[in-house]
Amino acid sequence: MEERWHDAKRRNRMNEPNHHQIATFLIDYALSELVKYVMEDTGCSIEEAMERVYNSDLMTALQDEEGELYVQSPAYLYELMNQ
Repeated sequence: MEERWHDAKRRNRMNEPNHHQIATFLIDYALSELVKYVMEDTGCSIEEAMERVYNSDLMTALQDEEGELYVQSPAYLYELMNQ
């Protein structure tokens, strides 16, 4: 019985996302929210909003997984982007 429990625990650990996967998910989420905020604030198209976000100074910092800026809220990131 105990051996099955350890096997199940090992399988669960194998299915857990790693740091890179979590960072990628959070970065993608933040980017989609930033695009939405730009569209709402400026009334521009999604293409223009994406261009503004992807060409911003924040983009490089956001993609740096070691800097972990991606753990901040999209609202905070939007404020940073507009400074």
